[in-house]
Amino acid sequence: MSSSTVSRSAPVAPAAARRSRLAWWKLLAAGAAGAAVVNLLVFAVARAAGASLVVMDRGQAHPVTVGGVIASSVVPLLAGVGAALLLALWKPVFLRIAQWVGGGLALLSVAGPLMSDTDGGSVAALALMHVTLGVAVVAVLELRRRR
Repeated sequence: MSSSTVSRSAPVAPAAARRSRLAWWKLLAAGAAGAAVVNLLVFAVARAAGASLVVMDRGQAHPVTVGGVIASSVVPLLAGVGAALLLALWKPVFLRIAQWVGGGLALLSVAGPLMSDTDGGSVAALALMHVTLGVAVVAVLELRRRR
């Protein structure tokens, strides 16, 4: 080859251009849907494994239902992450603060299932659902923060 030959390679896109440009509301909806789907999978596996998914509270039985799993997965994520995203429009540091607070609150809420009066399979499933929600909160806010 001669020195005058130039290699023709595809141009490399800058890192910022390769990142996802999801709007904040799309990211929020995807996070809520993802958390709900994962928690429904945990629910189905727990049901198939024979967990009762009934929690006793002051002598009353409270069954865990599909609707309850969806509502408990979507509503807290939409409220908390939605508030964090709105606050971040004012001061972007709220994204990082909300990651710590939201993830921490979800992990602290694991104490509820751990102290509940039910079988071990239900305790494990409910605790895993709380952890899943915490992971979803942190992940959605991290994706938004990196944008």
